[in-house]
Amino acid sequence: MTTSLGVAQIIISVALIAAILLQSKGSGLGSVFGGDGSVFRTRRGAEKGLFNLTIILAIAFGIISIATAAFTHSVL
Repeated sequence: MTTSLGVAQIIISVALIAAILLQSKGSGLGSVFGGDGSVFRTRRGAEKGLFNLTIILAIAFGIISIATAAFTHSVL
């Protein structure tokens, strides 16, 4: 059981890293030199889907981590 939870945790963590890296920052090099990068914009389309997927993966990673810790300590 712990092996399957460990494999699931690795898969979710890799997917979470990829989802975070795929998100656009929204600030270019111009903000480094004093440009105004504080423009509010809404997420639409694929960007919104990627944002929601990131939240879901983070929650799933947390649940799997807690389940792994609980199962590991209950077996000992």
